Amino acid sequence: MESYISSTNIVRTDITNKENLAKGKEHVQNKLSKPKIFVITGTRKGIGRELSLAFLDEGNVVCGCSRGQSSIEHENYRHFPLDVSDEMAVVAMIHAIKVEFGVIDVLINNAGIASMNHILTTPYKTMQDIFSTNVYGSFLFSREVAKVMMQDYKKHKRHESMPYRIVNFATVATPLRLQGEAVYAASKAAIVNLTEVLSRELSEFGITVNALGPTPVPTDLIKNVPKTKMQALLNSQAIRRFGEFADVLNVIRFFINPNSDFITGQVIYLGGVNG
Repeated sequence: MESYISSTNIVRTDITNKENLAKGKEHVQNKLSKPKIFVITGTRKGIGRELSLAFLDEGNVVCGCSRGQSSIEHENYRHFPLDVSDEMAVVAMIHAIKVEFGVIDVLINNAGIASMNHILTTPYKTMQDIFSTNVYGSFLFSREVAKVMMQDYKKHKRHESMPYRIVNFATVATPLRLQGEAVYAASKAAIVNLTEVLSRELSEFGITVNALGPTPVPTDLIKNVPKTKMQALLNSQAIRRFGEFADVLNVIRFFINPNSDFITGQVIYLGGVNG
């Protein structure tokens, strides 16, 4: 028996699909427009400050930290002067945020320091400082924020399958294996592995964990790096230019988008660099 599909059925199906699509778009827009509670480390300057301002402009709450006072003045911004590797200070900060807001939706582990040294001229103190900020800081914030996210997930039984986000910062210096960046690249290699393991450990609590690996972005982090070394790095990229804040923000928006709830344990490197 031949099946028959009338033009009327096609029209009705098309109308239904369009209505469902419209409802879906409206639902996504509502989820995107809902204010969120962000924790961003290293917000006094550079990328951390710009990220804070971008998310504040959208009506979100941002809780930031740095070793010094903040230059951000906004009613929805909270600042905590601390060292990200100070365990007691980090625990106290996250507790204060939980008391005031009850939940944390997004953690961005932005705080980081770098150093360009040949291994033979690298002081032990330099390695301690880099790992304390880049690795220990990301570990502490991920651990404490994940506790808050987990408790909220269990308490409220959130209807979204994966409502919480942790975003870490890697670097193209790791896959490119740049000479002179052994310690910095090693610290970020640790972040890549931390990201991949945490994505598995925390998925049952509705948390995705991903990382962004920027190319050089003109900030204080690279201002003392010789131009010849910077150019050599750019030449190793498929797209040979400095990164911009908009590039970083674009990837972070992708990671924290509600529709990215099936993406975790991933590292996106900018500039066409392969991990």
